[in-house]
Amino acid sequence: MISSPLSTDVLFRIGPVLVSTPVVVTWVIIAVMGVGSFLLTRNLKLRPSRTQAFLEMIVEVIDGQIRDTMQTEPAPYRPLIGMLFLFIVIANWSSLIPGIEPPTAHIETDAALAGLVAVATVYFGVKKRGVGGYLKTFAEPSWVMIPLNIVEQITRTFSLIIRLFGNIMSGVFVVGIVLSLAGLLVPIPLMALDLLTGAVQAYIFAILATVFIGAAVGGEGDGEPKRDQQKGI
Repeated sequence: MISSPLSTDVLFRIGPVLVSTPVVVTWVIIAVMGVGSFLLTRNLKLRPSRTQAFLEMIVEVIDGQIRDTMQTEPAPYRPLIGMLFLFIVIANWSSLIPGIEPPTAHIETDAALAGLVAVATVYFGVKKRGVGGYLKTFAEPSWVMIPLNIVEQITRTFSLIIRLFGNIMSGVFVVGIVLSLAGLLVPIPLMALDLLTGAVQAYIFAILATVFIGAAVGGEGDGEPKRDQQKGI
């Protein structure tokens, strides 16, 4: 029996706080990411091993996406965008573990991730432009657009929530229904498709977060990338 994606199973309490299954799974994923990053990066060398080369490739891909999207140096934004992408991929793929529903199939997790992007957008916008400069962006191109620009800030946050929630939740439901009707082996192709969907949705979420932050900071180049583009490189 597939439970409602809007309901969560409470595992235990911490005082008055109810701790649900998605929260515990999220804690486990965060712990795995933290321990894994420590173990994988503690012995970095100038002549990289295969593992280090693979990690460097991931960082280069993330940096390239940030650089191409925002036209600026990726270093200030790499931790957030990289963390969002890797966390969502791992969370989506956690459905491979029997008895585990990905936390991204629950709207609370997706709302927290979208809220993080919204806060980061304001933070980087204020850091880059200053408070006054950031607030002026709501009056672009005209002060008449202020209400619409404010609504846009809200609606795009909700779009992040609904897009991730809908795609991951529907995948879990389809695999669960087919598994309950057809047995163990038949859903394997659907599970493979679900893995692809999980990776694609993580990529889309990270790219949209990059676009939103880029719009807040103004897409101003911070150094070489902008000068290189002016030279046609």
